[in-house]
Amino acid sequence: ILAVSPVYALSFWGYDAGQLVVKSFKKDQDAPLSLVDIAIAGGLSAFPATIVMAPTERIKCLLQVQSHAGGKPQYSGMMDCAVQVYRTGGIRSLYKGTALTLMRDGPGSVAWFTVYELVKKEMMRAQGIEDPSQLSPLAVVVAGGFAGMACWGVAIPPDVLKSRYQTAPEGTYKGLMDVYRTLMREEGAGALLTGFRPAMIRAFPANAACFLGMELAKKGLAFLD
Repeated sequence: ILAVSPVYALSFWGYDAGQLVVKSFKKDQDAPLSLVDIAIAGGLSAFPATIVMAPTERIKCLLQVQSHAGGKPQYSGMMDCAVQVYRTGGIRSLYKGTALTLMRDGPGSVAWFTVYELVKKEMMRAQGIEDPSQLSPLAVVVAGGFAGMACWGVAIPPDVLKSRYQTAPEGTYKGLMDVYRTLMREEGAGALLTGFRPAMIRAFPANAACFLGMELAKKGLAFLD
């Protein structure tokens, strides 16, 4: 929970920054962005978010595995886990799995923002409006929900690999390909979709609330522009 707010804040900030980067390469910078432009901006948004996401994901995964290990817990909480991981391997250990986190969140963010903007456009067309700020909260909820499902539909396989790598004892895997080969050999391709169903069930309401909160915050803070 502690990481959710800064991660989403960085993700939306990164998306806005990504749009500015995309526009800087266009002749007409006032022209509406295409879906390809939105996808690129969405992909760029994953980079700043990963700075916060990678270590918090590492700690979260270690705590989740610990909760099922039985016996006395190795970590008393999030801060204790972070301290112990840092003492064991330094900052590099905290950021173990960063590349895999980016491999998950890069394509996931592309799907997230692209589907959100696409569904919004279709709803605007259906309602006969041109200003996205006129969309109802229900429309934003639907667009956000489908965006979340698209994101996790893409992100589940790399998330499985990331979690295996981040929670494994040091030296278990040599790298990404070793994690993949071991999983395929021992469990088969189906293991790449572990947790798919609960992720889809959670994705719609969680991301619907996220995008609704973002849109309401934008309207509420518009006077700062």
